[in-house]
Amino acid sequence: MKPTDFSVHVTTFLTHYLGAQRNVSPNTIKAYRDVFTLLLRFCREVQGIAPERLRLEQIEVSLVEAFLDYLERERRSAPTTRNHRLAALHAFFRYLQSEVPDRMLQCQKILAIPQRRHARPTVGYLSKEDLAEVLAQPDLRSRGGRRDAVLLSILYDTGARVQELIDLSAGDVRLDPPAQVRLMGKGRKMRAVPLMEKTVQLLRDHMHENHLDRPEQFDRPLFRNGRDQRLSRSGIRYILQKHVGKARSKRPSLDRTVTPHMLRHTKGMHLLQGGISLEMIRDFLGHVDVKTTQIYARANLEMKRNALERISDSSPVRAIPSWQQNKNLLEWLRSL
Repeated sequence: MKPTDFSVHVTTFLTHYLGAQRNVSPNTIKAYRDVFTLLLRFCREVQGIAPERLRLEQIEVSLVEAFLDYLERERRSAPTTRNHRLAALHAFFRYLQSEVPDRMLQCQKILAIPQRRHARPTVGYLSKEDLAEVLAQPDLRSRGGRRDAVLLSILYDTGARVQELIDLSAGDVRLDPPAQVRLMGKGRKMRAVPLMEKTVQLLRDHMHENHLDRPEQFDRPLFRNGRDQRLSRSGIRYILQKHVGKARSKRPSLDRTVTPHMLRHTKGMHLLQGGISLEMIRDFLGHVDVKTTQIYARANLEMKRNALERISDSSPVRAIPSWQQNKNLLEWLRSL
């Protein structure tokens, strides 16, 4: 059977355009691939169109909107997940405009499908006391406990994304002053993040114990599981949840879901509370735009309250007299 035009362009988009031209990360390519997998299943199971027969001309606005409704209704996808799926389709049809100009109107109609508005949740983060209790839980007498202590310290100290932590190798660590780690962020952008002295000592002991301080070991994962492989997302989540569960008996405020990404938010909030500018926090966390970093300023109610308290005593606005004491105004109101 002759390949359809849809299969040809999807293959080129995933294997050549995203990887070779855009140089996006393998995880981003996998996420885009999953969207097309869902779309093909929807076309086969709901629309009755076999994947090997799906053509570009069949993917119109009505089909895309039906697919998005299917995600929300049948797969119980949250609005944010729906928007991520739509963003992937937008990227494909934006690419398709220049590849198939005669389909430009069809592409632009799909690109006009708006993102679903939704309430943005507040940024969750830990107080310094809660964080200290969690970091104190790993048992330093065991090999696994020592690994967990270093892992959680690095996760907070660097504000790393989970995937950035997974990808860390021994060669990405510099322990000589100025101590730092190299993180590969979104868009394959590398950034160097400084380390605090206590984290440096924990990391030095960890690398020495696991023989990672030798040049021939620099390609080895910095953190490994019991099978001597890189930790997975679920593995890091399990480690964090285990120690958060232990800390709850002493800190009732930890009776909530604590995710690895929350430690990243915690670092951002603590930097902001320490007086670090948003621009520096943006570079530290590897945000593309400072608008992303502004979520910490909007979320920090304590800082807002303190700022209002500082200006309340020195406000230039004079006390406004009560309108009820204005007899002329009262008489005028009664005459209406």
